[in-house]
Amino acid sequence: MSALARYFNSQGKHVLGYDRTSTALTTELQIEGIAIHFDDSTLEIPQLLRHSDKSKVLVVYTPAIPGDSFELNWFIENGYTMKKRSEVLGLITMSSDTIAVAGTHGKTTTSSMVAHILEYSGLGCNAFLGGIATNYNSNLIINPTARWTVVEADEFDRSFLTLSPFLSVITSMDADHLDIYGSHAFMLDSFNLFAQRIQNGGHIVYKSDLPLEKEKIEHAGSISTYCLNNSSDYRAKDIRVENGSYKFTFQSPEIKLEDLSLGLAGRHNIENAVAACAVALMAGVKPDMIPEALASFKGVKRRFEYVVKTDKLILIDDYAHHPEELKACINSARELYPDKKITGVFQPHLFSRTRDFADEFARSLGLLDQVILLPIYPAREKPMEGIHSQMLLDKIVGTTKSLVEKSELLAELRQSAQEVVIMLGAGDIDAMVSTVAYGLKNE
Repeated sequence: MSALARYFNSQGKHVLGYDRTSTALTTELQIEGIAIHFDDSTLEIPQLLRHSDKSKVLVVYTPAIPGDSFELNWFIENGYTMKKRSEVLGLITMSSDTIAVAGTHGKTTTSSMVAHILEYSGLGCNAFLGGIATNYNSNLIINPTARWTVVEADEFDRSFLTLSPFLSVITSMDADHLDIYGSHAFMLDSFNLFAQRIQNGGHIVYKSDLPLEKEKIEHAGSISTYCLNNSSDYRAKDIRVENGSYKFTFQSPEIKLEDLSLGLAGRHNIENAVAACAVALMAGVKPDMIPEALASFKGVKRRFEYVVKTDKLILIDDYAHHPEELKACINSARELYPDKKITGVFQPHLFSRTRDFADEFARSLGLLDQVILLPIYPAREKPMEGIHSQMLLDKIVGTTKSLVEKSELLAELRQSAQEVVIMLGAGDIDAMVSTVAYGLKNE
């Protein structure tokens, strides 16, 4: 939503909007000239908008906003043009060739890598990303003369079915958003429908173990696979760690690029890099531009983002909110810091997701040396009977564990020596990171 707000603001439109809470991102948008308020009240709708020509007003909303929102319903009842975020993104990208990156996890980093490689190489792109790319300190890249538009294709509410990409990537299809889909099988059907939306003559690259119905795609475009160290079309070989960075060889059917350097943690990010390099080559990036572009990629905020990195303390901020994401993040920290105590502070996101994956969450969190749970961040949901962080805490075994309120977190962390602390979750836990960093550095 914030990338769209920035896009329309850059086009000279009058942009205003509502968010549930104030964050560093909303503050940046306000500095950029976008009016934002934080009370869901029709009194916040300015008179200028109330008396505007409705044909010149577009109301963009995310399906994550509650159906009983006062403002949303006021616009509906008063006959304004209403479009979902995904619909608007689909309309914007119709005039360019689209590279769409989908997946239950990995899509933000992969789409940001693709955009950066295209920009760094001089080929250029427009990009609508789901996270803040550190190289650009934004989730929006605008390049009016570029052929390509890179978008993060969101599976929530089947939003990605509004896109018609020329190049596509699918990174993962794990069960998620079951409050929307009802079952993993129905979610898989939606991913297969997304794959079939490839334009004639286009190409789709997907992780080799995903259950895509290839026969339904091949009539439109060509298909390739990627993975680590196997017989996929695009793969990484000779993976090693040197001076805190991963080194690997990129192998495609046509070329080999040796000694590529990636400064991001985790082997899953090497996999993301393989997919990004494959698509960048398909888009026209010259092979000799890939190594330098990849080495200069600084990552995405809240994706294994180092907040403190000293000999005594490592503090990492990560958006992980699905069991598979938690496992990948924790295993990455374990690989980098095998001899250090690793503490995870996790804020579960959504009552329904906590209910649907409680056992899987417990197994992933059990990989930590210490687990500190915060209350569930409800987002768009009402509380569910019997679903709470204590329920999840009771399922975690084999590690030190506790449940605290946000106001008690720093004191809880200070009760024992900390070496590596990871702040995990997709709610408002990121607002606490600076306080934790300051408190632990100065205890």
